[in-house]
Amino acid sequence: MEELKPRPANSSPLTPLGFLERAATIYGDSASIIYGHTTYTWSHTHRRCLQLASSLSSIGIQRGHVVSVISPNTPPMYELHFAVPMTGAILNTINTRLDARTISILLCHSESKLIFVDQAFCNLIHNSLDLFPPEINRPMLVLIADDAVAEESSSSVLIEGNFVGSYEEMIRKGDSEFQWIRPASEWDPIVLNYTSGTTSSPKGVVHCHRGSFIVTLDMLLEWGVPKQSVYLWTLPMFHANGWSFSWGIAAVGGTNICIRKFDSALVYSLIRRHHVTHLCGAPVVLNMLTNSPNIRPLDWPVKILTAGAPVPATILLRIESLGFDVTHGYGLTETGGTVVCCSWKAEWNQLPAVERARLKSRQGVRTVATPAVNVVDLETGKSVARDGVSIGEIVLRVGSLMLGYFKDLEATVKSMTEEGWFFTGDVGVMHPDGYLEIKDRSKDVIISGGENLSSVEVESILYTNPSVNEAAVVARPDEFWGETPCAFVSLREGLTQKPTEEEIIEFCKRKLPRFMVPKTVVFMTELPKTSTGKIQKYLLREMAMSMDPTKRSSKKN
Repeated sequence: MEELKPRPANSSPLTPLGFLERAATIYGDSASIIYGHTTYTWSHTHRRCLQLASSLSSIGIQRGHVVSVISPNTPPMYELHFAVPMTGAILNTINTRLDARTISILLCHSESKLIFVDQAFCNLIHNSLDLFPPEINRPMLVLIADDAVAEESSSSVLIEGNFVGSYEEMIRKGDSEFQWIRPASEWDPIVLNYTSGTTSSPKGVVHCHRGSFIVTLDMLLEWGVPKQSVYLWTLPMFHANGWSFSWGIAAVGGTNICIRKFDSALVYSLIRRHHVTHLCGAPVVLNMLTNSPNIRPLDWPVKILTAGAPVPATILLRIESLGFDVTHGYGLTETGGTVVCCSWKAEWNQLPAVERARLKSRQGVRTVATPAVNVVDLETGKSVARDGVSIGEIVLRVGSLMLGYFKDLEATVKSMTEEGWFFTGDVGVMHPDGYLEIKDRSKDVIISGGENLSSVEVESILYTNPSVNEAAVVARPDEFWGETPCAFVSLREGLTQKPTEEEIIEFCKRKLPRFMVPKTVVFMTELPKTSTGKIQKYLLREMAMSMDPTKRSSKKN
């Protein structure tokens, strides 16, 4: 046995790029992408990606280069997930909601050689490049033209002066017989993703071909995605590469329904028009689907995978009453997708709807390709009791974990232990049945009078108020207690009578221990969110910290 070693024939590098060629062979005449009035087959998509990769190679893009794209969920955004790595280069998808200053910083940090720019973001990229230090070389620009975007004069000037060509030109000039460049090692980088910005300093997360291959197949298996499913792109592809489904839908020969932006009415229309079977989205997407006017229950079950933030049981109850079948999961940019899922047990179907929603609001158990999940005490590092109450930090052993943070060895080493654990920075509990439930980010835990309280628990109660549309709870300085909960709330549309701050507080007093009740309620039209629907608590924390410390007697009220 000792003489049997890895050799080239038994250690071909794992990569998700091979899914595309296979899809073209099996599902060549089936629809791969539908976007408005445009439809491509898998044969078309395979050929277009090879041609684009050929053109990129011909202009000098090679192994190890970073190629960026800023685009909504359009066919080019999908194709670039294959075409860029087919040259040996590393794909960097840019969050479309970032400002010019942040994009400029990320482009300089990534040393991007070329940017594909959807024409709606021409001005944004132009402003970002204007902020480049003079000694930094500017990347080449390629225009992604789109008839769906109204042309502006400022955009046309930029097109003439700065772009080296257009996306479709590159495809036309490329060689459809191009021999794409396979990774020399499955540990070669495939993507560079910057964290979505719930904190104020995004980090560059580098994933390899192996990890992306593993998480893609892992998610298809966990979610039970059948061959030739119809997937609606409500989740931005720039967010962890669409939780790996940018490659996964090719693996099953499915159909990608692309849309430029989320709109509830459009989503319901496309579901019925194309018989959509699957979609993904953060909890805010579920909330918007339940609040859409003139909605009626679906004619067939549509599966939704939700992650990115804890989902209030109230929202789960509402969305499933419309005919959606929700799977709740947990992952990070660093894991490349969802690595914990609330795998459903058949016996739970016999429970009352409210209890089913409560169980489903938990994040769940490790997926097949995730070797271990644990919750450890923040001070001792030992496993907490499996009682659903004892809080600790969530740690993971993950087959799809990032290679590390780009140009930040210190942060990479700090996040990973020699024993193989990745520290997530998320706080949770482990239930007696082995199911994980997130309680907070470690930085979002509020310490009031020496007691740790979970902002997520307070938010889940606020969501049960029929007037509340969105809720987020952060710490506000308090002269006596140190910190007290401060709730930021947006209200549902069409209310005949809006609740007051006092009424919201009284509502919470009837449902929470007194030390957990918000002492301040701030009403907002809409809470600040990232492009993936995560509420930007760091902005709310800054607002709460700028308030004068609350003053009160030593009695908790």
